[in-house]
Amino acid sequence: MTGPLKHIRVLDLSRIMAGPWAGQILADLGAEVIKVERAGVGDDTRKWGPPYLKDESGADTAESGYYLSVNRGKKSVEIDIASAEGQATVKALAAKSDIVLENFKVGTLERYGLGPDDLRAVKPDLIFCSITGFGKDGPRAHDVAYDFMIQAMGGLMSVTGAPDDAPGGGPQKVGVPIVDIMTGMYAAISVLAALAERGQSGKGDTIDIAMLDVATAMLANQAMNHLVSGATPVRRGNKHPNIQPQDVFPVRDGHIVLAVGNDEQFARFANAIGRPDLAGDDRYATNRQRVRNLDTLHPIIVEQFAGKDLADWTRILGEHKVPCGPINTVPMVFAEEQVRHRRMLRDLPHPLSGKVPSVVSPMKFERAALSFDRPPPLLGEHTSEVLEALGLKAETT
Repeated sequence: MTGPLKHIRVLDLSRIMAGPWAGQILADLGAEVIKVERAGVGDDTRKWGPPYLKDESGADTAESGYYLSVNRGKKSVEIDIASAEGQATVKALAAKSDIVLENFKVGTLERYGLGPDDLRAVKPDLIFCSITGFGKDGPRAHDVAYDFMIQAMGGLMSVTGAPDDAPGGGPQKVGVPIVDIMTGMYAAISVLAALAERGQSGKGDTIDIAMLDVATAMLANQAMNHLVSGATPVRRGNKHPNIQPQDVFPVRDGHIVLAVGNDEQFARFANAIGRPDLAGDDRYATNRQRVRNLDTLHPIIVEQFAGKDLADWTRILGEHKVPCGPINTVPMVFAEEQVRHRRMLRDLPHPLSGKVPSVVSPMKFERAALSFDRPPPLLGEHTSEVLEALGLKAETT
């Protein structure tokens, strides 16, 4: 492996999405990530299909698309952590690791003798990161959580979707498990910060990441809109609550996303649509006034956009340096010239299918370049390799 973390070993005891997402980030950065899976069963997401990866004959494998999306670059080891042998193996792996990721229910690993204090007894400077739905303390600490319910509880669904009185109105979840993903991001940031601090103190740390905490933090500007005004943010569809015009607008052959971000851009936009007078109109000259007078500005923009096709408007607005874009389907994303140029989609070698497509990390380093040559592992694919390399016997599992 290459990358800035090629000297780091991660013991990944997590499954589903948030913990594995953190582990995949660390693997992309070059860390050796050892994914511990339940013997004979594996990560729950292995069964979250269809779709499943096809083998070279075109038949379904046991590798679901969901599992493949979050486990690139890791090594899979099957261990029964409920057994004494399995617990001894986990401790032996922890003794030679820098970071442990886990997302078991609160207290589970402690019952197996594998909690942070237990593992730090064999590796004093170990960084131990726990990822749970609600954190290690509080009235819901022992409850199970999934992304969907946390999107609801954390307020995200109250500001996502069309207004209740609009067609299709009502609360909506984001189309990807965004809280899981962001929880994994926060977990990765946390362990890297702990690594940096360990370089100064020589000591490990225990990190407590809760999905509900992350969802609350993710409210960002919507939270502050409420806290400074006392008003309750509501669903506004695609309309930005603070910056206008930012919305989806119909054009002659489809729709366009417009994202005007400041008054200078609005002046260029007004020229682009043939209404330079709008920039000099006191109702629209500043963002503050555009937000307040959106009810009259919006119909004007709709009328102007109706006369041309999407390709025409993206060209015209592009010439005027006005941020805009089409609404791509997922296949269209991978056909985008810029996405192709940045090589965000790559084929990795795979033992069952010959190759597996992978959406790789967006992080690009000039000196410590990342490499993408290890696909998501088969269940237990590396059990013997990993344990023997660490001086352990594979049969201890």
